[in-house]
Amino acid sequence: MNYKKLLRIFGKIMILEGILMVPSLIISMIYKEGLINILAFLLPIIGLVGIGFLLQLLKPKRNALYQKEGFALVALTWFILALFGAVPFVINGDIPNYIDAFFETASGFTTTGASIITDITKISHSSLFWRSFTHWIGGMGILVFILIFIPESDEGSSLHLLKAESAGPQVGKLATKMRVTSRILYLMYLGLTIITFILLLFAKPIPGYESEHVFFSMVTVFGCAGTGGFSIIPGSLELMSPYAQYVVATSLLLFGINFSLYYLIILGKIKEVLKSDELKTYGAILLASVGLIFISLITKAGDLVRVYSTEEAFRHAYFQVASIMTTAGFSSTDFNLWPNIAKMVLIILMFTGAMAGSTAGGLKVSRIVIAIKGTIRNLRKLINPRYVPKTKFDDKPLEESVINDVFAYFTLYFFALIIVILILSFDPINGTMIEITSENGVGTYVVEHGFTSNFTAALSCFSNIGPGLEAVGPYSSFAGYSDFSTLILGFAMILGRLEILPVLILFSPRTWKRR
Repeated sequence: MNYKKLLRIFGKIMILEGILMVPSLIISMIYKEGLINILAFLLPIIGLVGIGFLLQLLKPKRNALYQKEGFALVALTWFILALFGAVPFVINGDIPNYIDAFFETASGFTTTGASIITDITKISHSSLFWRSFTHWIGGMGILVFILIFIPESDEGSSLHLLKAESAGPQVGKLATKMRVTSRILYLMYLGLTIITFILLLFAKPIPGYESEHVFFSMVTVFGCAGTGGFSIIPGSLELMSPYAQYVVATSLLLFGINFSLYYLIILGKIKEVLKSDELKTYGAILLASVGLIFISLITKAGDLVRVYSTEEAFRHAYFQVASIMTTAGFSSTDFNLWPNIAKMVLIILMFTGAMAGSTAGGLKVSRIVIAIKGTIRNLRKLINPRYVPKTKFDDKPLEESVINDVFAYFTLYFFALIIVILILSFDPINGTMIEITSENGVGTYVVEHGFTSNFTAALSCFSNIGPGLEAVGPYSSFAGYSDFSTLILGFAMILGRLEILPVLILFSPRTWKRR
């Protein structure tokens, strides 16, 4: 294990995290939040930058990182980001319990959007900015940004880091140089972020929050870019104008597309983009899901469903499908009150997620397509042993190793999900009754914190979505869980964001044995 090299990279990451806290410090000064809020960010900035520079003094004997070192580094980095990123919330008292603060920060960096905050109106502007800014930081990946600064001689090491942090079954470079790949990714990411921000500025301000319009647009676009779900007002995005909700939903769908396809569009290779099996399936799932939910809403299926106009039914169906499918977790209405068929569609979307190579979580559409094609191929081989596989994905031959990797990931995913659900079932909160009232006053109801809450809470955190159903629905929070369950859910977020393997390698004793 190349410890000195790892520590040097940790140093870069700590310096970067300290620098990324500076905007929150500035926000604190702009809103004149007082000395304690200024110190809440100033002290961590000084500590992170100071320790980071000291770690740069180490001189490793070799610069290269092996694959296991790269994977372990990525996993440890995300835990460190969350652990240090939680400190400002504790210092300024916005989230005094450190375990809760860790949960909130892990939720931010992993772009989950689940929150333990019960009254968002009592949180300072600097904390609101920081928790949303972590969405933008974690969306593309902190180490993808760090790769810009890793020397070209460490090209192999850089690819290991990219594979460990990037989502999807297949990861590769967009350009011959890893540094160039990172720059391309972040330029596209920044470009889409700016476009969304400008479009939101043209939206009608939320009544009662006119003076906060620019600030609200900024933190919302951080959530759109990172496909996270933090909002700064009660009720998520329900009070936004229809125009703004359409902008957010469309933006989320665009950030849920594989960024490699945007690169092909820039190069003018439109035909290759249109051949993408994953893009076609992504679109088909979107249309089918919106259609099913729209029909269920206008037919008023179920007893608790709110009465929507035709436009409202379509808008909320479109918004929630976009939000859940891209694992953002924003809400435009209380979907806890929707018919069972609509809620079932949302649960399925929690599993599928969006496209690989995007900022979204979940299993990824590409894995689902590969799993279906792999299953069909195996069935054909069973029926006819002489069958010669000609399975293709994105017009390229689908290798047996890729199919096996997908099936292996599915096994790990569901095994880990079951363990988290089982752990949550022991929490003392189970069996308690919780009253939930929508922010618009529609649909006050009581639910029992039980299996549905635990199942969707685990699925939500593991797939980096945010809200679940019932006691952890869009108008509730995760605050009721014990400290131990909160830690487990925070761990599940990081496990899901890194797609399991890097975390398993991190905690494997063999990883740390000296050769």
